[in-house]
Parts: sequence; C-alpha cells; structure tokens
Amino acid sequence: MLSETQRRLLLRLADFGVEVESAWDAPRALSLPGLAEHLGLVRSAIHNPLKELESSGLISTRSAHVIGGGPRRRTVVHLTDTGRQRAELLSEEQMPDKSESLAVGPIPNHIQIQGRDDELESLLTKILAGENLQLTGLPGIGKTSLSRSVAELLMERGFKIRWATCNSDTDAFAIGSMWLGKQSPRDPVAIASAASGNKTALFLDEVQELHPRHLSSVKSLLSACSETSTGVLASIRAPSPFGTLSNFEEIRIHGLDTPDAVKLLPKPIGNESAKQVAEALGGHPLALHLWSPDEEIPEEGQAVQDFVQRTVLRRLTDEGLGTLDELSLSPLPLSVEELSVADGIAELDDSAVLRWMQSLVEPHHLIRNVRRATVDEKIARELHTKAAGIWSKREGNRARRIEAHHRLNSGDELDTEWLVESVAKISLEDSAAAAVLIDDAIQINDEDNLRFTAIDLAFERGEPNIASEHIDSVSESPQKLIRKARLARQQGDLQEAENLLKSAFELLTPAEAVRAKIASLVRAHDDRLPGQPTKVQSSQIEEIDLSRLPNADIASASLALDLLRHAVAVESGSVETLANVRSSLVAQMGENHPRLALIDLRTLITSKAEGSLDAAKEYIESEVDQIDKIMAIHLALEATSPSHPDWLVTAHNNAIGIELRPEIPSHRRLLAQRWYWRGVLEPNMRLSHWREAISRFKSAECPSAASELLLRLTRSL
Repeated sequence: MLSETQRRLLLRLADFGVEVESAWDAPRALSLPGLAEHLGLVRSAIHNPLKELESSGLISTRSAHVIGGGPRRRTVVHLTDTGRQRAELLSEEQMPDKSESLAVGPIPNHIQIQGRDDELESLLTKILAGENLQLTGLPGIGKTSLSRSVAELLMERGFKIRWATCNSDTDAFAIGSMWLGKQSPRDPVAIASAASGNKTALFLDEVQELHPRHLSSVKSLLSACSETSTGVLASIRAPSPFGTLSNFEEIRIHGLDTPDAVKLLPKPIGNESAKQVAEALGGHPLALHLWSPDEEIPEEGQAVQDFVQRTVLRRLTDEGLGTLDELSLSPLPLSVEELSVADGIAELDDSAVLRWMQSLVEPHHLIRNVRRATVDEKIARELHTKAAGIWSKREGNRARRIEAHHRLNSGDELDTEWLVESVAKISLEDSAAAAVLIDDAIQINDEDNLRFTAIDLAFERGEPNIASEHIDSVSESPQKLIRKARLARQQGDLQEAENLLKSAFELLTPAEAVRAKIASLVRAHDDRLPGQPTKVQSSQIEEIDLSRLPNADIASASLALDLLRHAVAVESGSVETLANVRSSLVAQMGENHPRLALIDLRTLITSKAEGSLDAAKEYIESEVDQIDKIMAIHLALEATSPSHPDWLVTAHNNAIGIELRPEIPSHRRLLAQRWYWRGVLEPNMRLSHWREAISRFKSAECPSAASELLLRLTRSL
C-alpha cells in the first residue's frame, strides 16, 4: 500500500515523459529539492518514501546536470516502466487539470499545503462572492501558496484566473500586461475594466516588493478593480505599504497549528521532537522547511529572523554565502548563467533557501531580508561596486538596469551623465524600471538634469502628478516654464499653458523659440478626434520666421512647416495651396520620397475622389514603413466612418501589435488614436479602450481630444 506522499511523488514524476530519462540536462523539478518543493514538504521528508519506491522497482535515480541548478551534477528521479504503469492507474482517480487553459499570467506551480483548510474555505467563499481581499502575514508564512491553492479551486469551478507577481520594477501597466497580455492598456481604470469579467478572479502577489515610485499607480489599479464585480486577492507582507486598502477586507494568516506543522517534518525525527521544533518555530512553514534534522531543536520562542541568522545562514559555506549575497543584492531575480558566483547555487537549493520562477531564481524574501540586514554596510558597498563592474561588461538594457542599481548603491561618486543616458535607453523597453532608477538617483544626488529626466519620463508615462512634484524642485529657467506648460496641457488648462509658453519664448534663444513654436502648432493640429476640424490657421504658420534659425536647422524646420501647411490645406480644400506646397515638398524631399505617397493619399481620401478607397487598400497592403501604414489605416478609418470595410478592420487589428515609441510626441498621439479606433471597432470593449485613449490623449498633451472623448464616452454609457 502506497503512502500519500508516495502517491503524490508518482503522479508528479508522471508529468514528465520517458525522453528525460536519458537526457543530459534534467529539469530541476525532477531533483530532490524540486520534488519536495512541489509536494510542500521539507526535503528530508521525502527521503524514506523515495527509498521505498526505489526498492519496490517503481522509480530509479541517476546523477545528471540539472537545468538552472548550477555546475554540479545532482540526483534526479525517474519512473520505471512499472512505476509509470502504477502512476497511470493513480491518475485515473484524479480530477482533470484545468489550470493550463484557465490561468493567465506568471502563475506559480501549485504545491500541496498543510493545515490551511479553514483559511482556504474562507478565502474561496469570499472570492466566489466577488469580495476583495488583502491577504497579509509575515514573509514565508505561506501567502503565495495559499493564494495559489485558492486559484486552483476556482479553476476547478471554471473560473479564469489572472495572476500577476510584483517586483521593484512593477507598475500598473506591468500588472495589466501580466493579466491581459502585451496589448494591455496603461490606465488603471482601463486595465480594471478589461480584466474584469464573469467567472474571473484577479490575483496580485508580492505587493510589498513594489518600489515607492509605483505605489500610487498600483493603488489606483486596485481601487479601480474593487469597483468591478470581479473578486481580487492581493497578497502583501505585513506591514502593507498601502495600509488598509479601501473596499478590501484584510485577512491575516499566522503560523500553522502544531499538529499540522508536524506533518511538514520528516517522520524519523520522532513525534515529540517534531512537536518541539514546530512549537519553537511558531508553525512558520518556511522556517520548518529550512530546519534540518541534523541541527539542534531551536530555542522556544525564538524569532524566525533570529533562527535564519543564527542557524540557516551560519550553516552555509563560503561558496553558498557568496552566491546568496549576489542574489540578495540584485534588484531582480537572476538566471544561474548570469551569476558570477554560481558555485553555491546547489547548496542553497538543497537548503530550501531559493525560490524559482522558471529559469530565474532569487532567495526567499525572508532569507534575503535577513541577509541584507546582517551584511556590513562597507562590505555591501564593495559587493555592489564589484557587481557594477561585472554588469558593465554585459550588453543590453537588462544589464544597464542592474548595473545602474549597483552603481547607485556602491557609495561611489555618481556619473549623472552616464545615468541619464542609461535611463533613456532602459525606458525604451521598460519605462517603469527607468522611473525607479531615476528616482533612486535623485535621492542620492538631487541635480536639475536628473529632475528634468524624471519630469520628461513622467510625462511620457502619463503621470502629471509625479511630474509636478519634480517641477517644483528644479531651478527657475525657460526649460522649467516649458515643462510647466506641458503639465498645464496634460491637466487640460490650455490658457495657462499658452501663457507659460509665451513667458518661455521670451527667455529662449531665437532659435529655441522658433522650434518650440513649430512644435506647438503641430501639437495643436493633432489635438482633436477624427472628424473634427483643425484649430490651426494658415496665418499662424506664416507668422513663424525661420530666418532666426541657424542655417543648419532651416531645412528641417521648413519641411516640418510645409507638412503642416499641406495637412491644413487638405482640410480647407485649397487646391492652389495644395499644389504649391506639394511642389515645395518635392523640391525638399525628392519626387520619389516614400512619404509623398502618404501625403498624396491623404489628399485623395479627404477629397473622397473616386477610387480613393482602393488606393488606400493598395497602399496599406504594400507599405513597408510601419508608422506610415498606421497613419494610412487611421486616415481610411476616418474616411469610411461609420461603416468600415472588413479588409480595413482586419488591417487595423493586424497593426495593433506594431510597436510605437512613447518618448516620441507623434507616436504618443498615434497611440491615443489607436486606442480610440479600437473603441470604435470593438464596442464591447469600448469602456476600457476609450478610457485608455483618454489617458493617452492627455499624456500626448491633447486635452481637447481627451475632453471630447470623455464626453462621448459618458453619453455612450
């Protein structure tokens, strides 16, 4: 007769095919730490069950290289043919697993938990009722495991689970991307609207890892989610960075009761000893996993942090501590290949010190926090300096992000010019990480160039409140006035923005003033919804004096003004102006310039000439430049409202995945228009899409478009 642990071991091993039995690299899940982790037991608790299964001919063991497990070969376990047959019989008794099809996001592996039946039932009942819960407790107490078990029970009932796990670089948009995929909106209300739904539950784990820079956006997201009928479960280590969340019930979990805690420990140590260990460690699940039968029973009443410091860390070798320090000081989980000191990874894994997220690894947060607190500040700075040097030799934005973190914490003099350049590169892929770095840098070295970088990044991210805080801290200058004008536009105060710009123009050099005026006119032309007339008059364009520019800048400025002249003339229908401006554009760009085809298409579509739609279709299907393709699609959508041909809708849907760069003003406006058209073409998602479009129009400094769309959205509801 198989024990429960043996049954679970066989079923777990059956998840892997026979091909892994001879593979050079074996999955970590087949190693002893991986199996114990899946079963929710300490590693020593599976030794005897494995020995008995092996003596019965149901499993075999071998030494193999474990994927992500470091350089050492390790023991892995496989089913024999007899064991596979036995597992097949056991699997017939199991319920079918619905997790794969019903879970969205980086949901962790489901592990068996002990002694949480009452909490599990309570949480499940409340989520089924659509309640919003804030699950709190000490680090390592089992919040993630309990949340994952709730998710499993919900999936068995046919619920869709949207799961997100936080780290220091997580913001509301990152959570939305985990819940909804790459095409998630950025606005918290839009995310909440898109993520909610019938038989859907939202899970947010490790909320305490959020950087202060992103607390407000995530709090806004949780607040918006609490207004829907979809239940939310947020797991947060106590004390919560939010305090008490409005519309959330706080549920705190404690250590396991002694009878349940004993079940986590290996039976050979004896019931009385197991009881003493369980009581001494307060039933803390992670601490019980960290305790080894080779060690003395902990002192009664000893704090878990003291146990980690005095026992767990003290038993580690120099190699283990070296790897632990590198992982503990990193801002993000690392792959084993990224470690410069990887020799200790197997030791840490065997000691249950690590938590794995597919190919990435980090210490359990309890271990990490204790280790950080015990490392001398001078030594920590030296380690950061060493790590910065290692990462400086690696390529890519991830390397720059981690290098910058180590530089900021090394205590060395900060190279602000390097940091600003690095933040600009990092923001192209991850503006949330860039925002964290620039805010951390300002805490160390409060200079105007860092503040201006933070202001511009906040504008690009649509965060006027954060931009405002930084603007208040920079010295008076024309650049400060220009940013105050941007802030006023994002907040919808066009008159104040105009006054601030005029004041800035008086202080700028003549050339800077001309550039700013051209940008202002282009922005004003774009500040409208499709179908609305432009607010720019031809006379405003003619007032700009390009002679005040350096000779090297005149050509580009002249081209920008001609493009604006043409766009305004298209709407006015001035044939003579169109002809003259096109001739000027040809003289500057050349007859065969690809942008001229788009300019001519705009003229054709706006005039609604015969064959214009066929010309648009041909252009969209053949155009290589992705930005021009998007602009042509938007032109065609505007011309065919309210009834759009199927080919055009398909073209728009296919273009949604085209990457746009929020740091470029014209791209910000295109992003806003994209979300507007998504709301038009997907009426069932209009609330979410138009909320996002409103947010995008504001960040693109198009307050009139944002106000008009808000009015339309309100009317549609």
